[in-house]
Amino acid sequence: MASLNGHGNHQSRRPQVGSVGIVQRQSIHFDDTLPLRSGQMLDGFTLAYEAYGTLNADHSNAILICHALSGDAHVAGYHTDDPDEKPGWWDDAVGPGKMFDTDRYFVICSNVIGGCQGSTGPSSPAPDGKPFALRFPIVTVPDMVNAQRYLLDALGIETLFAVAGGSMGGMQALQWGVDYPDRVRHILFLASTPKSSTQNIAFNEIGRQAIYADPNWNKGDYYDGTPPDGGLAVARMVGHITYMSETSLDHKFGRRFHGRENYGFTFETDFEVESYFRYQGYKFVTRFDANSYLYITKALDYFDIGDGYRSMEDALARMKAETLVVSFSSDWLYTAEQALDLVTVLEQLDKPVQYHLVQASFGHDSFLVEVELMTKLIGGYLNHQWDKLQANTTAVRQPQRS
Repeated sequence: MASLNGHGNHQSRRPQVGSVGIVQRQSIHFDDTLPLRSGQMLDGFTLAYEAYGTLNADHSNAILICHALSGDAHVAGYHTDDPDEKPGWWDDAVGPGKMFDTDRYFVICSNVIGGCQGSTGPSSPAPDGKPFALRFPIVTVPDMVNAQRYLLDALGIETLFAVAGGSMGGMQALQWGVDYPDRVRHILFLASTPKSSTQNIAFNEIGRQAIYADPNWNKGDYYDGTPPDGGLAVARMVGHITYMSETSLDHKFGRRFHGRENYGFTFETDFEVESYFRYQGYKFVTRFDANSYLYITKALDYFDIGDGYRSMEDALARMKAETLVVSFSSDWLYTAEQALDLVTVLEQLDKPVQYHLVQASFGHDSFLVEVELMTKLIGGYLNHQWDKLQANTTAVRQPQRS
């Protein structure tokens, strides 16, 4: 077990090295029937994805990054040359010389099934041409991973050097190790949990109830009218609180007033923290679909790596990958204790695992914020493992002397 200290300021979020530049959104459609854990199925589906770097000759340098609830396939770079465009959601981590070094690795990220950024989800057209809405089948994290498998097959990638993700992305990475043990060498499990807790489920339900209560939700059938932006904004605010910590909120906002010097004695915005969360809610509804929020939070609630097996131990016994587990001291969404539950079982099973508890004050989002520290930790791990793999491969290829 290792404990690392964070930097304690947001300056570390600035990218330190090169960008992947302008990248293309890509998508691939599969006519195959995708069976789902619910017993239902999708008759054909599309996955949106982006890729960075170059796939090597033996296709051994591929890394799959799995996104969290509010993420998408656009993990790095830019879609245009507009100087005001914001880069991908983990741009600090993906690129030449970065945590996921695109001079060395071929990095892939796809939007999950059930999402709303190009992959098939509730806003996609059903066979009758109208959006699925709530006719879309319930999906789970294993379903998301199964769909990703189709993408890797299409790209000609038999074995992933690593699968990485934070939050829901970590759930997907772990599911890869259980469901496809022969196709993954390394799992990077960051700020995540082997199963959703009661508190996790409770927060997700509050967000869903906010959407249901919006009069524009119309039981999910809102695509020809006004979307339930008010409910979705509240759901985002609730979720966003769980991504931060009391310390980070106090450091960033305290009780500072917004555009005034004292109490307004109205229900207008008094405090900076109110303004911030209202902005987060507004910004979210411009890019996310309320029904996708419902579906993906349900997938989070259902997640339990032991589901379908007699126990978590039985599920993890299938794994062959080496696992790096990273948790954060101030993360109260997916706690260090939850990560340790996973580590303990892996150690009992004699599975190769490394664990790092990072002392960081930014809560759940620390895996995105602590760029320099995470680059040293994750990038260092990957490069060490890659050099070891190359050395072993070279040794195997050396001719035997008689």
